[in-house]
Amino acid sequence: MAITVKQVLEALRAGADYDSLPETVDRLLAGDEDHAVQGIAVTFMATQEVIEQAAAQGANLILSHEGAFYRHRESEGWLERDPVGRDKRSAMHRSGVTIFRLHDYIHRYKPDMITQGLVEKLGWTPHVDAYSTVSVTLSLPPMNLRDVAGHIKARLGLPSVRAVGDGSMICTRVGLLVGYRGGGDTAIPLFENEQLDLIIAGEGPEWETPEYVRDAVYQGKKKALILLGHAPSEEPGMELLAARLQSLYPEVPVHFIAQSPLFQLY
Repeated sequence: MAITVKQVLEALRAGADYDSLPETVDRLLAGDEDHAVQGIAVTFMATQEVIEQAAAQGANLILSHEGAFYRHRESEGWLERDPVGRDKRSAMHRSGVTIFRLHDYIHRYKPDMITQGLVEKLGWTPHVDAYSTVSVTLSLPPMNLRDVAGHIKARLGLPSVRAVGDGSMICTRVGLLVGYRGGGDTAIPLFENEQLDLIIAGEGPEWETPEYVRDAVYQGKKKALILLGHAPSEEPGMELLAARLQSLYPEVPVHFIAQSPLFQLY
């Protein structure tokens, strides 16, 4: 018997602690919850390229971590007069694919599946000390900052990462924050509260945590920061979700669609 989009979404919500979610950005972006699922595509963001690739692979349900229209809290029609937004909406309808944004629920798994996916991709599961709501702390074997950056690039297939700090500094106590959790309010207190040498984050305002670390280094304090980018920090969590969905629905083809690096380095 075929499963419906609604049944898949109910199974995903069942794994999350969402009693504390009075509002959520998770919603249907296109399509119909009553459609039978022929294939599932899981991705960080439903770009137009991803939508067309999913349809070509026979997937009629896309689970996208981020929204399709370039802001966190999307409102219908805010790009109505914009040619890019208008053409993308038309492409979504032409594809016939149902698209659901899965952001808040997956972050409320215990542990947060997006964070867990990154930890596993980096091969650091044995070094986890504790998960919190927004981060995970780890005790790594001693590595200098330059080697940590090299390890991350190799494991995630990244051409580069950005770092603040002395490349020869030895790091053992590390905090990991995915997505947009690298801002000062979230990241800076962790240095003292968790006695961290290094924070690895997705992104955040450049004049907050990076400048804090610059001043710390100037003062002779042992602190460092690595920024991966938003998508590279969260894609592994969606890849983990794809693997779990394939186990849950072995009769349904499940595809993880990775995206090429957003920025070019010139």
